[in-house]
Amino acid sequence: MDKKETAGMRPEARAGAVFLTGFMGCGKSTVGGCLSRLLSLPFTDTDARIEQEQKKTISEIFAQVGEEAFRGLETAALARIGAKEGRQVVSTGGGLPLRRENRSLMKEAGTVVFLRVRPETVYERLRGDTSRPLLRKEDPEAEIRRLLSERTPLYEEAADLILDADEKTPGELAAEIARWVLAGERKENDAMKILVINGPNLNFLGIRERAVYGTKDYEYLLSMLKKKAEETGCRIETFQSNHEGAIIDRIQEAYFDGTDGIVINPGAYTHYSYAIHDALASVQMPKVEIHISDITAREEFRKVSVTAPACDRQIFGHGLEGYLEAVDVILAGKSADGE
Repeated sequence: MDKKETAGMRPEARAGAVFLTGFMGCGKSTVGGCLSRLLSLPFTDTDARIEQEQKKTISEIFAQVGEEAFRGLETAALARIGAKEGRQVVSTGGGLPLRRENRSLMKEAGTVVFLRVRPETVYERLRGDTSRPLLRKEDPEAEIRRLLSERTPLYEEAADLILDADEKTPGELAAEIARWVLAGERKENDAMKILVINGPNLNFLGIRERAVYGTKDYEYLLSMLKKKAEETGCRIETFQSNHEGAIIDRIQEAYFDGTDGIVINPGAYTHYSYAIHDALASVQMPKVEIHISDITAREEFRKVSVTAPACDRQIFGHGLEGYLEAVDVILAGKSADGE
């Protein structure tokens, strides 16, 4: 079983919903789906919700009751999201921000991200979509330009974050938004967050090879790290798994969750897991590899670390105290950067 504990205060995620706004074809729904997975939040598409509730398509609603009535349905949906539903990712209809009340509701209920696109991008992405009335105009590209020029100032007025979506993939946009949402919750004086990852068999400290690893158990290591967090004012989160994929997942998660530095003891994966090496290399933050024993004085296979090259430093042979030294290395790096 994977183990996760936190010492010190854990940062709260940005409160409320994350609203994605922008013109048709900017990718709100696709980006929203990616973002919901990255943030582990529910995903709502306002157009899809309204269609489901009204049991009619958006085109049918427009034809039967008109645009103003449809905008009222959007306002009602936003009010429910803000008052009752809490945190989620919301993809909004292209015209939703046109109503001032809707812009206010979004800002009150969470944060707003505007995915900005050029007219030619919209036309190229949608030119084959015959279901959109806009594209049945005599000169659809001119109509796109006209509507964008009218709507862009309103999109910008409501936005907390504006991203140009012409060249980036939905995954790239979602990753950028996820980092912004999480980082936005961290005040300038927030405690530094350090993630300590332990690989296979580290949970058997005090049981396995006591002559090599000592008699102190894993809980003792956790208590040491908790005390270190209290003494230094940093936040230390620990994670232990006997499974390579789980360790890789946790390293990747650190990219989004506000982690400032990683201390890792990959265990036996040290000597052959190029997958963990690649995961470490992909996250740009200080990283220290730690080993309790002196791996240079043990079996030949233990003398080679394929993961250390992806880290900034390696500490070995200092027992459990090596973990505390690794934390100090990361804290010192922050101080040296003037943060």
